[in-house]
Amino acid sequence: MEAVKVEKKDCKIVVAVDESEESMYALSWCLSNLISQTTINNIVLLYVKPPPPVYSSLDVAGYIFWGDVVRALEAYGNDLVKSVMGRAEDICGKFRIDVNVERMVGSGDAKDVICNIVDRLKPDTLVMGSHGYGFFKRALLGSVSDHCAKHVKCPVVIVKHPEKI
Repeated sequence: MEAVKVEKKDCKIVVAVDESEESMYALSWCLSNLISQTTINNIVLLYVKPPPPVYSSLDVAGYIFWGDVVRALEAYGNDLVKSVMGRAEDICGKFRIDVNVERMVGSGDAKDVICNIVDRLKPDTLVMGSHGYGFFKRALLGSVSDHCAKHVKCPVVIVKHPEKI
């Protein structure tokens, strides 16, 4: 009997990560439930830095400290990116699976950046955690996952942390 050769296809999954436990749980869930042995698994870890604050040139104190403030904020943002990506890569390393991990960092409003990058990358799936905000908090702050679920052109998996259900 002749062996059947199964050809592997590529699968690209974008996982939106941030500082929250919810996003790290979503990444773990993705690695446990969406990774297949019959595909070449590509995970894109996407982190979105908030947009830098805008200072008025008329503010004398802001003008005097402008360079120091900008450098401090950039350093903090870079440290945050390293921390979040490090945690995410540690989670990926705990799973004994064949997966290619790529880092991607955007800057701006999270919902817009995620939608634009997903539109550009055309992944098979977008995975996001849910902060589990109630109605009023979600109405006030908006929900990144709700916005992305309505606007991206690929399947979206919104993973709720079991402690937040």
